[in-house]
Amino acid sequence: MAAGEQAQAAQAPRKAAKRLRPPGAKSVAWALVQAARLHRGRVGDRLAGLDLFAGQEQVVQALAAAGTMTMGDLAATLRVRPPTASKTITRLAALGLVERRTEAGDGRIVRVSLTAAGLAKAAAIEGIGEEVEAEMLAGLDGKDRRRLRKLLRRAARNLAAAAGLDAQDAEAEDDLDGDHGEPG
Repeated sequence: MAAGEQAQAAQAPRKAAKRLRPPGAKSVAWALVQAARLHRGRVGDRLAGLDLFAGQEQVVQALAAAGTMTMGDLAATLRVRPPTASKTITRLAALGLVERRTEAGDGRIVRVSLTAAGLAKAAAIEGIGEEVEAEMLAGLDGKDRRRLRKLLRRAARNLAAAAGLDAQDAEAEDDLDGDHGEPG
């Protein structure tokens, strides 16, 4: 094979690789989904070190922020169906991280709160979140980070409106875009 033919043969796989792009490579939604998947994977790997599964950390974080919640409020906060919240609480209770108490006047109302072990997990989860966020946003200055947050909230509001959902949560957080001690 001549030198020119060898060079051409070596370039063929690179050209083919350039043409083989993900179907939505130029789509913002595609990039968002890929980033979310990779983020979820990083968080999931770290949660495994705490003997938790992805999704359970959201329940622990919600309870750490609120203190005590009813099962209905927890489900609404997490935007899941009540049976999903209940199943997760059952698993976390088996791990000794949450406790359930029925309302004195109405046994149908169940209040959930973190145990001391649950509060310790909440602190560890917060650390994981900070570490993974730092990895994800490496190379972005404070201005870029604030802009990205704001744009993602706007996208969430647009989707919520299109689905007929209340986008109040995303709008309330717009006021949080002030300086958070981030550089730039």
